[in-house]
Amino acid sequence: MINKRTIVVATAGQGIMRSHDNGASWRRLSINQDLEFDATVRCLLADPRSPNAAYAGAEDGLYRSEDCGITWRRVAGALDGYAVWKLAAAPSDSAVLYAGTGSPTRAACFRSEDGGRSWKKLSLEMPPKCKGVSRPRMLALAVDPDDSRDVWVGVEEGGLFHSRDGGDNWERLDQAGTPGRVGNSDLHCVVVLRGPPKVVLALTVNTLHRSEDGGLTWDETVVREKWGVYYSRVLLQVPGSDREVLLGISDGTPGTMSMLLRSNDQGRNFQVTPLPAQPNSCFWALGANAAEPKQLLAGTKFGHLFRSGDGGYSWQKEWREFSEITDVTWLAAVPDQEEVVSHA
Repeated sequence: MINKRTIVVATAGQGIMRSHDNGASWRRLSINQDLEFDATVRCLLADPRSPNAAYAGAEDGLYRSEDCGITWRRVAGALDGYAVWKLAAAPSDSAVLYAGTGSPTRAACFRSEDGGRSWKKLSLEMPPKCKGVSRPRMLALAVDPDDSRDVWVGVEEGGLFHSRDGGDNWERLDQAGTPGRVGNSDLHCVVVLRGPPKVVLALTVNTLHRSEDGGLTWDETVVREKWGVYYSRVLLQVPGSDREVLLGISDGTPGTMSMLLRSNDQGRNFQVTPLPAQPNSCFWALGANAAEPKQLLAGTKFGHLFRSGDGGYSWQKEWREFSEITDVTWLAAVPDQEEVVSHA
């Protein structure tokens, strides 16, 4: 069991908050670094190759920390000036990363093959405007666990896309009004489970879709019909498991309440997970780290943070509440005490 961990919370307007003592105390970013202390940060990715390192996607580009979230430096290159909404690492090759961008900039997809040092813009780019959210954003990125070039992308009000060649070419899979297809272009999350069978879960604004044939056909669960609330936002595969998945749903966005559900059978069935307090808004972010699969995080849009130490069966609410949470993760390390004091 890992006794040292850094919890990292990304926010819209308060940059990044971090705790090096399991949530007992929290620190903001210091001033005079590349990432502003009051920045809007949209996503986080723990670097699978280093326990001290993480990436953060902000509204003006990509940043990296190598000291457990204390200091963030810009990753200069193709992502400069883009709002980075999603980051994903290939499970089979940690040097391969994907990034999705969006509002207020163009929604596009990028690939890195050198662990995030350099990035290439791929062929998938959305129109500047769309229905529903005005400007599309790439919220969903998932990489096949066995193939770093097999990548899935979901765009909020933009559709579901699949590439088998690392994003050089794409097939669009959503198709409104066609039975057995993903019928909504408002994609929020995608998860790929190794299985067997290999399963793709695609979450839209109000439905959960499940495919066992690589996206050729899909089963559909309408969230309102199944669980009584209509808004489905986020999925998380429990690390190290090819069957366990969490699902966050609510009565809207930002909403007034939220529910966490858990599946042990690759998303065929879900059970509502009891929570110690009613979340104050929809669950907006779920976080995990393969270093200790049972340690999970769940953050709401209006700042509640929940933590599980048993893989999502039970949860505790953290005492600290935040401004708008956009993403959560944790690192399997803490900095030296001297570093914490000097940068606090």
